[in-house]
Amino acid sequence: MEFALVATPFFLLLFSIFQLGLVFITDAVAENALLTVSREIRTGEAQAKGLDQAGFKQAFCDQMSVFKSDCAARATVDVRVVAKFSDNIDPPKDENGVLDLSKTGYDPGAAQNLVVARVWYKQPMIVPALTQSVSAAGPGQIMISATTAFRNEPF
Repeated sequence: MEFALVATPFFLLLFSIFQLGLVFITDAVAENALLTVSREIRTGEAQAKGLDQAGFKQAFCDQMSVFKSDCAARATVDVRVVAKFSDNIDPPKDENGVLDLSKTGYDPGAAQNLVVARVWYKQPMIVPALTQSVSAAGPGQIMISATTAFRNEPF
């Protein structure tokens, strides 16, 4: 009888710990993948190859190791040139202030340009109650974001 009273909160806590661990691992892998792929932009390799938004996304997904299988459906990439790092580089939002991933683009810039590269990755959640405390991306999902800013090298 006592185990029945304790089992539900215990397993909820256990699954929550596993879920948060998975979210942190996914975030770390996404950050590393973005840094690796954005290096191609910074060095001019992406521009020389004629890499477009779909190619950049594929290169990102190729770096996502164990999360590679469904990365193409979950990830959205945005690469843009900015005049100054202090410019407003907020994520694209609609008129209600909600993240609008349809307004993303791909502009790797030229030599010496300042570039911001961002990725949004939808991660499903095992414990739906945890979505209330993080950035929601729909029912049972959270939105993980990775961002890097850099100056292109003189290529």
